[in-house]
Amino acid sequence: MISVTSGQLNAWLALFVWPFVRILGLIATEPILGNTSIPARVKIGLALLITLLLAPTLDTPPAVEPGSAAGILILMQQLVIGIAMGLAIRVVFTATEMAGHVMGLQMGLGFATFFDPQNAAQVPLVAEFMGLFATLVFLSLNGHLMVIAALSESFHTLPISAHPFAAGGWGVLAQWGGEIFLAGLLIALPVVGALLITNLAIGIMTRAAPQLNIFAVGFPLTLTAGFVVLYLAMPYFMPVLGRIWSDGLAMAMQVLQSARPVMP
Repeated sequence: MISVTSGQLNAWLALFVWPFVRILGLIATEPILGNTSIPARVKIGLALLITLLLAPTLDTPPAVEPGSAAGILILMQQLVIGIAMGLAIRVVFTATEMAGHVMGLQMGLGFATFFDPQNAAQVPLVAEFMGLFATLVFLSLNGHLMVIAALSESFHTLPISAHPFAAGGWGVLAQWGGEIFLAGLLIALPVVGALLITNLAIGIMTRAAPQLNIFAVGFPLTLTAGFVVLYLAMPYFMPVLGRIWSDGLAMAMQVLQSARPVMP
């Protein structure tokens, strides 16, 4: 007769529950896998499948009962780790959407909004287009596989432990949030620069011919110039997005390394 002691049961639960919570936190906040259009049961099933595959490769968890106060604290720590990794990766999508906001505003399409189910808000049309383009680039570069690989590596970089985090990791994550503005402006720079030249040309035209209606001529010109430059710049966005994706995954691992607890 097979008998299972309470200690063995707690060890099995700790081996699967704590990694499962970290993986589920990443999936819930990661831009692609955490999309609101994906049912919650699919996300939970995917997290469970990844946990079953990764659990045999992990180190021995700390000898703490999962239902105790220390076990619940470890559970919350793993959830925070997963959310922090998801937020570090989501910065890339947010930067791309910000670039779309800037380009749409300069093109005169700031009033054209579209409902984004992922953010549950109205976003400009160009920003929604750039978000979809970033998603396609992410999938074409096997970004989803890179995220899973980084998730597996995270258990070796920051293993499951009962020790509290170091504060340096959250400072690194906050500094990485500033990349939203830097990368967004870098992506939008070709269109913004072309529209700046277009607006200067329109200003010279209206100065030379005051009877020219700037509203009747300026809006079609800026709109046409914006779409033409955006079309011509699309092939050059892919290397930039690829570099930002690599930086995002590297930054997620750097956050974990900075949050590694100092052992007494």
